[in-house]
Amino acid sequence: MTLRMAVPNKGRLNERSLELLRKSGLEMDINWGRRLYAAADNQDMEVMFVRAQDVPRFIHSGTVDMGITGLDLILEADLDVEWVLDLDFGHCRLAVAAPESAGYSSIDDIPEGAKVATSFPNLAWQFFAGRDKKVEIVRISGAAEITPHIGVADLIVDLVSSGSTLRTNRLVELDSIMHSQAVIVANPESLQTKGKEINDLASSVESVLLAEKKKYLMADIMTDTLPEVERLFPGMAGPTVMNIAGRDDMVAIHVVIDKSEVYDAVNSLKSMGAKGILTLPIDRLVP
Repeated sequence: MTLRMAVPNKGRLNERSLELLRKSGLEMDINWGRRLYAAADNQDMEVMFVRAQDVPRFIHSGTVDMGITGLDLILEADLDVEWVLDLDFGHCRLAVAAPESAGYSSIDDIPEGAKVATSFPNLAWQFFAGRDKKVEIVRISGAAEITPHIGVADLIVDLVSSGSTLRTNRLVELDSIMHSQAVIVANPESLQTKGKEINDLASSVESVLLAEKKKYLMADIMTDTLPEVERLFPGMAGPTVMNIAGRDDMVAIHVVIDKSEVYDAVNSLKSMGAKGILTLPIDRLVP
């Protein structure tokens, strides 16, 4: 059965989504992202390129079996889809912000009936209702940060990454509604009928994510330093140790380490007299 997937056609989620699919082993045309539809060359899989905010609806309706989009868009749509995997990119938060000139320091300062401009009306309404604040939601499709300065709204609810856009537009963040990232989600019925295919793809992508945080380290070490090396580099199941032809005083070790450990690892091995130290990237890592 053909597995159908929806991927954002542009914006903050598009490029990284395609990169993960390629790295997971799917063979695809380099210009996939410029099309509306494409099929993988080496798998029975079809990909549709749609607006990120439309992905939840396509999955819910069964038009596609699974898709990648932001958690914020999933929660805003409030449709019946199943979480499959967090993708650890596209990190941002949905925040409430107001003009600096308003003098607000918290949600409590917002007056009753204030106008809130947002492209996330459902999440905004839920947030203010939960805080017993009666506000008027002004639904917009973009450029929320300008609305308080032109009289459209008193404050905004919008996605924030670093906060630089807020500062540029003289806005101050009052509260955070939720934190978001890219996720893989699936149609509940598809999980029943195509569960293996969906989980195989998710596992492949997850192996790429794990591999990107690791390095493969190889070195020739003196035999008498092996206990210390084993202590320093436990790896996933301890280092692999191999004999070196013609040498009784040295062995070769292979171990997977965190990227953040590479600098100290190489210097530690050098100080112990290791030779032929080599680090390599890992394409995929299946624990």
